[in-house]
Amino acid sequence: MLRTPSTFPKVPPFHGETVFSLREACKLGNLREAVSTFTALLTEDRTSLLDNPDEAYAPLLELCAKSRASSLGRQVHAHVLKFGVATPDSVFLSTKLVFMYGKCGYVCDSQKVFDKMPDRTIFTWNAMMGAYVSNGKNLEALELYRRIRVSGSPLDSRTFPCAMKACGALGDLYYGAEMHGLAIKCGCASVAFVANAMVAMYAKCKDLDSARKLFERMNGGDDDVLWNSMISAYSEKLQYWEALEIFKKMRMVGVSPSTYTFVAALQACQGSSSILGREIHAATFRSHQFFDVYVANALIAMYVRHGLMVEAARIFDLLEAKDNITWNSMLAGFIQNGLFAEALQCFHDFQDSGLTPDVVSLTSIITACGRLGCLLNGKESHAYAIKKGFASNLHVANTIIDMYSKCSRVSYMYHAFKMTPEKDSISWTTVVAGYVQNNCYLEALELSRKSQMEGMRADSMMIGSILLACRGLKHFFKVKEVHGYMIRHILTDRVLQNTLVDVYGECGQVDHAARMFELIEDKDAISWTSMISSCINNGYAVEALEVFQSMKDTAVQPDYITLVSILSAITSLSSLHKGKEVHGFITRKGFLLEGSLGNSLVDMYARCGSLENAYKAFSCIRNKNLVTWTTMITAYGIHGHGKKAVELFGRIEDINLIPDHITFLALLYACSHSGLVEEGKTFLEIMKCKYQLEPWQEHYVCLVDLLGRVNRLEEAYQFVKNMAVEPAAEVWCALLGACRVHSNEELGEKVAKKLLELNPKNPGNHVLVSNLFAAESRWNDVRVVRMRMKADGLKKTPGCSWMEVGNKIHTFIARDKAHPESHKIYEKLAQITEKLENEGGYVAQTKLVLHNVREEEKVEILHGHSERLAIAYGLLSTSDATPIRITKNLRICEDCHAFCKLVSRLYQRELVVRDASRFHCFQDGFCSCANLW
Repeated sequence: MLRTPSTFPKVPPFHGETVFSLREACKLGNLREAVSTFTALLTEDRTSLLDNPDEAYAPLLELCAKSRASSLGRQVHAHVLKFGVATPDSVFLSTKLVFMYGKCGYVCDSQKVFDKMPDRTIFTWNAMMGAYVSNGKNLEALELYRRIRVSGSPLDSRTFPCAMKACGALGDLYYGAEMHGLAIKCGCASVAFVANAMVAMYAKCKDLDSARKLFERMNGGDDDVLWNSMISAYSEKLQYWEALEIFKKMRMVGVSPSTYTFVAALQACQGSSSILGREIHAATFRSHQFFDVYVANALIAMYVRHGLMVEAARIFDLLEAKDNITWNSMLAGFIQNGLFAEALQCFHDFQDSGLTPDVVSLTSIITACGRLGCLLNGKESHAYAIKKGFASNLHVANTIIDMYSKCSRVSYMYHAFKMTPEKDSISWTTVVAGYVQNNCYLEALELSRKSQMEGMRADSMMIGSILLACRGLKHFFKVKEVHGYMIRHILTDRVLQNTLVDVYGECGQVDHAARMFELIEDKDAISWTSMISSCINNGYAVEALEVFQSMKDTAVQPDYITLVSILSAITSLSSLHKGKEVHGFITRKGFLLEGSLGNSLVDMYARCGSLENAYKAFSCIRNKNLVTWTTMITAYGIHGHGKKAVELFGRIEDINLIPDHITFLALLYACSHSGLVEEGKTFLEIMKCKYQLEPWQEHYVCLVDLLGRVNRLEEAYQFVKNMAVEPAAEVWCALLGACRVHSNEELGEKVAKKLLELNPKNPGNHVLVSNLFAAESRWNDVRVVRMRMKADGLKKTPGCSWMEVGNKIHTFIARDKAHPESHKIYEKLAQITEKLENEGGYVAQTKLVLHNVREEEKVEILHGHSERLAIAYGLLSTSDATPIRITKNLRICEDCHAFCKLVSRLYQRELVVRDASRFHCFQDGFCSCANLW
């Protein structure tokens, strides 16, 4: 506040010298000194003030405008009116007032002063037009320009930059070109700042050709502002190479780059490599502008964009005069490059620096808290936002909603959403996506419905979240409803189309997925991968391979996810030939065997029966993670190499990797299939005591299975009864299977009763109980169990085997004759059986046929098992030296196991059978499982 005359200090009168001192203080930008001198004029030298008010008031108003000191400017205005030194007729001071209010952002006050002026000069018109433009009122600025022309006031060189800036902001090229012509007519076009404005106007209106022609016509000159305009113009149009060429040319002709030049050039580096950015960095050193805060901020931003956080941090540390933009650039860089913990530390340092974090800073740190899942820091940031009044900022509010979502706190997320005063479409989309990410699919759909009731039109992001909710619920009809909405509102971008393919596939509607896939005109890798995954997830592995083959015939290159998906299909088919083809493709295309791709390749070879190739692929992976080691342990487990799995686990501990639940599950599985009882029991204790991992039900299943395989049934039963948690149905199922194998009727009956109590809807459990009763010839009990299955709509899974011959998958179902060569197959099978009986002493184990039928029928049932049909076809269709590889969906029976041993010895063929439990490699009458399966 300006003080009243009674409180002004006593200053000796200097008359004209005091006015001179005021002008000097204003010229130097010293606001405090200027105010002090002005108060002295009011008290001791008012005569000088009244005699020459323009010289006293004008510099002070200009300083208020420059310093954005609107409060002081209003007081000066009040003094002007109070002492009557200026009236609306005083054009000079009124123009200064228009200018001051405009610069301070009070365009309405500028307009009031302007409207009260009966006479105006071109300076007044320019000041008012500048006020409009600097406050974003570009239409009003052009209307004022029109009024200037109508009034007949002569235009000067200052008129054109404001008017052209308004044209550029509005993209009005026609009006801008007209102004260009008038500037030439008025002789102003050669003035540097007018030329700069014209270049900028053409660039803003997306007419870079005209901007470049104008620039070339002026030969660039030695005005760095003109060069800066051209560099910025190309940068804004994303023509970064052209912008940098202008920068190079500028230096070649000897024009010294300014701070703004370096900033513009560094912004253009985002479209090129970091090498050019480093060159500009070196140039800032030579020009001694490196420590300018604007240049330093631009350098940090350039390095951040290229992911070079070490270089960005080095500049940051060297810079003493950091501002908010500096800190925010570092925060954004850490977050963009996934360094969220470093972002948190940076924010704490920011607070300690004495500067006050702003909305941008807060948004960044809340994002980091969400990515880290750090709820405590997120809540602290939320409290800080409330304290500083930022919580009402829509961008901050939306980020808070997202943060709570990523911290899995849906109640907090919804509360933050409710507390957001004015929600936009991003708010609604964020909260719906949050529910989906936290598997709250019904809540997501309900909230999306409310958003439409609130008048929010669902955009692509919202539709994507709704589709993912439908995916989680397997809600096919809702997906069709959303699909219809997309068609009606022409929401047909490729991302949504890809999502639809994926969601239809997840809902089991492969036909709909295929139709949607065909409608995608410009398919990308995600489109193809979504279709492949849809086939795989619904059991159409062969069709998935066909889609992949079609993809290779296009210009679209498979990515890592595509290859992982197709390896999954090959694994399910146990198609070693196809697996090797894809491995070759991976090698030819230069994909690195890292992460999920390398792990999938190891798993594929292992499950296709080639342990040797699995280990080779494992050895080729340089950066092995825990999943890689676990995959190899699993490979050894399914091939019955338990000791090698144990050895591999020792290597994991040697390199200080911490095993997880999955690793121990793979290890216990390997022990189970190799009869390593003591090792299995030890590993369960190590898991609990050394690594503080609470076993899952699956771990207990493995140990019970392990004890059951070696006929330690009573120990297994006591273990189940004394488990720290309630045993799941799967645990009892493992024990029941062991009871049936070892004919322990008494214990089996107890376990069967418990199993059916726990899980009466599982057909596999009923089949197991039925088989137990059948093995004891308790046919009435068998009938009761099967009647219960029928009443509950439960069906036994039929035995099915498949193999690859001639680059094609051949499928066989027990006693089925659907194969086109079934007549030859059954003839060959009869020949094989006869040879095994005559030369190998094979006798069918009819006790394994758990049906109350005649002995001849039992023999026929055994002879018709699906793996035998596959073996017969393999002997018919493959050369003598080729291993026969078969996959079966159920566990191989003892009779077929003996059958396979004899075939391998009498026909001198290697048989590799993968059943539901493990691999069996039959050679010379022996099996790799050592009868542990």
